[in-house]
Amino acid sequence: MKIGVLNDASGPYSDNAGAGSVTSAKMAAEDFMRQHPDFKVEIIAADHQNKADVGAGIARRWIDQEKVDAIADVPNSAVGLAVNEVVRGTKAGLIASSAASSDLTGKYCSPNTIQWTFDSWAASHTIGDYLVHHGSKKWYFIATDNALGKSMIRDGTSVIKSGGGTVVGSVNVPIDNADYASFILQADGSGADVIAFATAGGDTINLVKQSSEFGLKQNGRTFAALLTTTNDVESSGLSVAQGLIITQPFYWDLNDASRTWSARFGEQRQGHSPTAFHAGVYSSVRAYLNAALAAGTNDAQAIIREMKQKPIDDDLFGPVVVRPDGRAIHNMYIFRVKSPAASKSKWDVLEQVGLLTGSEAFRPLDEGGCSLLQQAKNN
Repeated sequence: MKIGVLNDASGPYSDNAGAGSVTSAKMAAEDFMRQHPDFKVEIIAADHQNKADVGAGIARRWIDQEKVDAIADVPNSAVGLAVNEVVRGTKAGLIASSAASSDLTGKYCSPNTIQWTFDSWAASHTIGDYLVHHGSKKWYFIATDNALGKSMIRDGTSVIKSGGGTVVGSVNVPIDNADYASFILQADGSGADVIAFATAGGDTINLVKQSSEFGLKQNGRTFAALLTTTNDVESSGLSVAQGLIITQPFYWDLNDASRTWSARFGEQRQGHSPTAFHAGVYSSVRAYLNAALAAGTNDAQAIIREMKQKPIDDDLFGPVVVRPDGRAIHNMYIFRVKSPAASKSKWDVLEQVGLLTGSEAFRPLDEGGCSLLQQAKNN
């Protein structure tokens, strides 16, 4: 099999995915081939530059000319949705471990696509549910002006309102922005209990730093980053990011299995700690390869049908169930960023404060509008 890792190799999402995701895919392939030496797996990679047309063009070339069997990772929801349409109806699959829009397994669901690590509904719902039930009722969103940001505002608003809270305002900002001063001042004047960053990568880092510079934390507000990682926290610095609420399906120090795998990753990445994006690439590619072996084919739709047949016992995510809509269901954890005094090492940045099981964290199957469900009933 030939698997292409398509991601942001040089822009705002490159630290969270980028070369680390390529390393993770290669680790998955190597571990799989060690167990099945007659099964050969090749990993290639390309930079989609956070442009939907560029990502779609690479996907078409890979499938038509380079005989790529599956495309993995794909951070950036707009690119993920574009690639989702490219693979639809072909023999190639999309292993969307980093594309966050919940529409991938909702109204744009496809028999060629699985969505593994998280999505905008789970990220918004997990943090929203936790904070609303801990008294934080009034919310303001600062979101990127793209498919990801708009999805997180939409999905976050639903859980906040269902818990008795209100969204007092929101603003959409350009991706890869440098100056957030005016947007932060709007949030400061909103009277919100929670200022939520519906952003990712470098955009979140800039928002965390600049919010601290404006002294917003001194006003007793809670700050939540709906789609951030340990890399973002470490880059922001604990003195600035301490107290930030985030959600993750994976953390390097969560258990023995996560610590063991993370140490292996660090050996190949100059001591860096893996993000949830990286862990998602490893787990999803490994699961896809196992299903390909069981199905006896490289046809994506047959492989994904195999993945939906029974629960997957995953080393990094625990028990995983792939639903009929292609959504992988697993635990989501809520973390608080540690203070500098509480941290014992560079990557010791989070403390767990909550947990939602997969059935609690992800959108109910019948609420996404996935056409595959009706097709299954008709059959």
